[in-house]
Amino acid sequence: MLKQEIILPGVGNARELGGYAVGDKHIRPGVLIHTGALNKAAPEAVNKLADEYRLQYVIDFRMAGDRNAVPDPEIPGAENIQLSVIEIEDYPVKDPKMIEAYEKCGDRMKIFELAYEAGLLGPAQYIFFLLGERGRKAYREFFRILLENDPDKGAVLWHCIDGKDRTGCASMLLMSALGASRKTIIEEYMLTNEYNALQIEAVKRKTASYNMPPDKLDALLFMSGAVVERYMTNAIKVLTEKYGSVEGYLRDELNIGNAELEELRSRYLCEA
Repeated sequence: MLKQEIILPGVGNARELGGYAVGDKHIRPGVLIHTGALNKAAPEAVNKLADEYRLQYVIDFRMAGDRNAVPDPEIPGAENIQLSVIEIEDYPVKDPKMIEAYEKCGDRMKIFELAYEAGLLGPAQYIFFLLGERGRKAYREFFRILLENDPDKGAVLWHCIDGKDRTGCASMLLMSALGASRKTIIEEYMLTNEYNALQIEAVKRKTASYNMPPDKLDALLFMSGAVVERYMTNAIKVLTEKYGSVEGYLRDELNIGNAELEELRSRYLCEA
């Protein structure tokens, strides 16, 4: 069994934050869950989330088109909340023909080439999420839900498509708010490469003869289910430079001040 894993048939990259050390405490188990898309969740996964985890909220960070095409299943007892972090029109791309090709092209490698050349893949990706107006609004609402949720009653789950980027930024922000170390936050983020190891290795084998520059190969693997450590460390660096710290971003952009931090920690941390 992989570290932090939750067995949810049909759901990829399913794991929880519970158990990570935060100072002399731990993140409370069974109440903070993040995953890939839920649309293929098997009935036993839905039942497990409803019965074992008593799921209270499902937060969907996907684009509207993805949500409409493959909606989340209804999980008994859980409220589904849709919070787009970004839509295609939010990306800093000026050429409408490129956007149209990106949206309609069925060739995954061509999509990759278009996206890479337009700067839609790479370390800047998470900056679009965290500093964009839509992203700030979505993450602000994410924390509002966490502050309203009673973990004694059940869990909160958040996801996007692969459960690693929009979802990964949310996890980084939450772990920062709870006081986790930078090392722990990056360790949690990098677990995706263990969860998606088979598909990542398949892409590496398929593209071995392409002789891509390292940065471009990183971007291709990123698009294919991997995470890249420097993408997240860059996001943390940018927030630190702009706001003094991740906590400064939480305070200035998401309205999470000292009182809210204390409340989050009282709800979601427990004795070691």
